[in-house]
Amino acid sequence: MKKSLLLGSVAVALMSCGEEQASEKSNQTMFTYPETAVKEVRDTFFGHEVIDPYRWLEDDRSAETEDWVKRQNEFTFNYLNQIPFRDQLKKRLSELWNYAKQGAPFKEGDYTYIYKNDGLQNQYVVYQQKEGGEEQVFLDPNQFSEDGTTSLSDMSFSKDGSLVAYSISEGGSDWRKVIVMDAHTKAIVEDTLVDVKFSGLSWLGNVGFYYSSYDKPEGSELSAKTDQHKLYYHKLGTAQSEDQVIFGGTEEEKRRYVSGDVTEDDQYLIISAAQSTSGSELYIKDLKNNGPIVKLVDNIENDHYVLDVHEGHFLIVTNQDAPNKKIVKASVDNPHISNWVDFIPETDNVLSPSTAGGYIFAHYMKDAVSQVVQYDMNGKQIRNIELPGLGTAEGFDAKKKEKTAYYSFTNYNTPSSIFELNLESGESKLYWEPAIDYNPANYESKQVFYTSKDGTKVPMIITHKKGLQLNGQNPTILYGYGGFNISLTPSFSIANVVWMENGGVYAVANLRGGGEYGKKWHLSGTKMNKQNVFDDFIAAGEYLIQEKFTSSDFLAIRGGSNGGLLVGAVMTQRPDLMKVALPAVGVLDMLRYHTFTAGAGWAYDYGTAEDNEKMFNYLLNYSPVHNVKQGVSYPATLVTTGDHDDRVVPAHSFKFAAELQAKHQGATPVMIRIETNAGHGAGTPVSKIIDQYADIFGFTLYNMGIQKL
Repeated sequence: MKKSLLLGSVAVALMSCGEEQASEKSNQTMFTYPETAVKEVRDTFFGHEVIDPYRWLEDDRSAETEDWVKRQNEFTFNYLNQIPFRDQLKKRLSELWNYAKQGAPFKEGDYTYIYKNDGLQNQYVVYQQKEGGEEQVFLDPNQFSEDGTTSLSDMSFSKDGSLVAYSISEGGSDWRKVIVMDAHTKAIVEDTLVDVKFSGLSWLGNVGFYYSSYDKPEGSELSAKTDQHKLYYHKLGTAQSEDQVIFGGTEEEKRRYVSGDVTEDDQYLIISAAQSTSGSELYIKDLKNNGPIVKLVDNIENDHYVLDVHEGHFLIVTNQDAPNKKIVKASVDNPHISNWVDFIPETDNVLSPSTAGGYIFAHYMKDAVSQVVQYDMNGKQIRNIELPGLGTAEGFDAKKKEKTAYYSFTNYNTPSSIFELNLESGESKLYWEPAIDYNPANYESKQVFYTSKDGTKVPMIITHKKGLQLNGQNPTILYGYGGFNISLTPSFSIANVVWMENGGVYAVANLRGGGEYGKKWHLSGTKMNKQNVFDDFIAAGEYLIQEKFTSSDFLAIRGGSNGGLLVGAVMTQRPDLMKVALPAVGVLDMLRYHTFTAGAGWAYDYGTAEDNEKMFNYLLNYSPVHNVKQGVSYPATLVTTGDHDDRVVPAHSFKFAAELQAKHQGATPVMIRIETNAGHGAGTPVSKIIDQYADIFGFTLYNMGIQKL
């Protein structure tokens, strides 16, 4: 593969010639899409009738839906197979991906554990090593299934490290199985727990653990609504049917998300309960004295969690009266919110703290970049941690007895490395870095602040190969999310290297709705403010065009999940802005999203069509499925989803693709790629990820007029 697709006038001339050839070819070919039956269902909202012609595609268990998926995939892959450089992309992705990767080591009992991948393994392998002994395989998820689609989700050790409970996901589903194993002999010690969903695993000593789940829904387990989360306690040696419900299960305590965590000293059970993805109640139970469950926070308007227990006080992280978060302390004898006292106050930057070796590490985010400050347990600042550069640092957590902690550092042009931190001196040293066929010095990232429609300044990081010509002809992927208080911080991606080494530009906009600037930034992109997110993304695209990074003929927009909604909304509002649209596992039917799986919990961000007429009209005005217009020429579109996605059900993507294929007028293809035996993304095998990127990049470049690399 050539090192640059667009360097010099010769390359530009070749590219322009390729564009003309592709245009001529596509104008001569009118796509005959697979037939999608129209079966109208009519819903009435506040006197307004809404027609849903493809409701039948919501039935993921029907033979008719299965046949539609098969025919759509055949059509899509017939097209993708004709892209002349698709195999070349796959080969290069595989070459670059094939390097050893690992996580930070952690200690449990007498052993140190570490996650590793030798390069192209579908799943990371967990290794175990006793001090002075040989490293050996502890858990190899690549042996869970032949095709690598069964993945390791979570792993939690008992207090002395002698036992481990681990959860697995089959086919990418959010439903998990939990297996308990002797950490020394690797023998399975009891029957597998089943039907566990959205759950951590938190041990009480060595005799049992807490987990969370829903009652198995009626109908399809992949799409039926799950609305009643419960916290259970499982005692080793007993059947799952005997597991005690600790919290939830009554109408008075009905919550969509419940979790339970035992403090490191086994003294307290901390229970978090929420109705949506934002805001939570907080409860405490004294386990050693078998005390009652005590409510600390009696509102769900803010987020709260217990960071640690120290000298008779809970240290609690909250955004109550602190949009950027702060740490407060409360006596264990009287911990109600009315008795909280500020411990580490709010600053201008968003706080996300951790603890290690008897210290607090305040991780601040300034313009989406990490800053870390070390405090002692009395709230005294010890030092600022010197990071390797501008980027994302994660980790800084360890048990109280440890003298060292580990953290990772990465940014858009720096592969993730692991650093070892001396907790007493504050000195960092490189613990591990990858050996990869890639030179960061050949690439550059810069942060810009552009102006959105209403005058708001929005940050965006633009990364590309050095020496890029600002001629408006660089293939560019603009990525965004903009929701659920989630922040997009700099991180390295092999796939993006393949994109950029061929002259591509990769831009990430930190849109409103995310968490980059705290709760206010989040709220400014929710409910009746959701259009701000789309306006921010549109303005990002306009900035890239204005500054000659790219043009509409070479701009692709991409996002997944809530980001898939972002792409769907922007491409239907401004189809002229981009050449290619890539909505992945998107929330695309805004009138019905809350009726599937755990979708009702997203109402904090979106609102629902049932709230009131004003909210219904607002959702209807941007819902991608409902805003595909007859006769409009939409950008080349590759919708992607997984047939086992039980978080954002694939029916969203099915219905959107059907609407596009029925109404789109133009020479560009609108297609859907449905990954089989795959879910929302987590645990996807490396082999499938490489295939997906080869298809996405191939589709994108081909529809920008590129004929060869």
